[in-house]
Amino acid sequence: MRLQKYLAQCGVASRRHAEEMITAGLISVNGQVVTQLGTQVNEGDEVRVNGETVKQEAVKKYVIYHKPAGEVTTVSDPEGRTTVLDHFKDYPVRLFPVGRLDYDSEGLLLLTNDGDLAEKMMHPSNEVDKAYLARVAGEITMDDIRALRAGIVLDYRRTSPAKVRVVKLEPDATSVLATIHEGRNRQVRRMFESVGRTVIALRRVKFGPLELGDLKRGQWRELSDEEIRNLFSAL
Repeated sequence: MRLQKYLAQCGVASRRHAEEMITAGLISVNGQVVTQLGTQVNEGDEVRVNGETVKQEAVKKYVIYHKPAGEVTTVSDPEGRTTVLDHFKDYPVRLFPVGRLDYDSEGLLLLTNDGDLAEKMMHPSNEVDKAYLARVAGEITMDDIRALRAGIVLDYRRTSPAKVRVVKLEPDATSVLATIHEGRNRQVRRMFESVGRTVIALRRVKFGPLELGDLKRGQWRELSDEEIRNLFSAL
């Protein structure tokens, strides 16, 4: 089995993120640091991540967490900031986040030890929708909405068309629901910035068939059996 697949099945990270960890020299096999992505792992091999032995998890777990602003969506942070995984140190299996939410953003975050599912959720070909409730400064215009729906050029590439609708008008702000299936860096914020609108607050409310619902900031829960079935059906 390839090392990155083994790491995903151990619940260390998705295959893509596991590949980044390998090339960064964070993984050792039988005491030797490995940086080659094609490395094979055999039964009985000892695999360590940052010096800690990891093993394949037999039981797959799926958790929704309402990430508050001010936490980073990584396994660890070199600046010592709070990470989402700080809240799961005593959880019975090793979890990792599926995708990321910006430090300043909040909302639905899926955590799991199922690397194969994470890979499918994040792979561009599956076009898994992510819905965000954005509160932007001022009043957004129909021209702004039409531009967002048509796609915005970011980093010399046009984004896929977004689903955009106004949810609430306020005297000095507008709440907008924006749904995308791409995952470029800070994409939703940059899309609004491209039409001259500053995002005051951003919350992810839906990821594929999963909905944030009334889960409070900083709270988490395991997915129900029905939610897990819907998740796999959607993929």
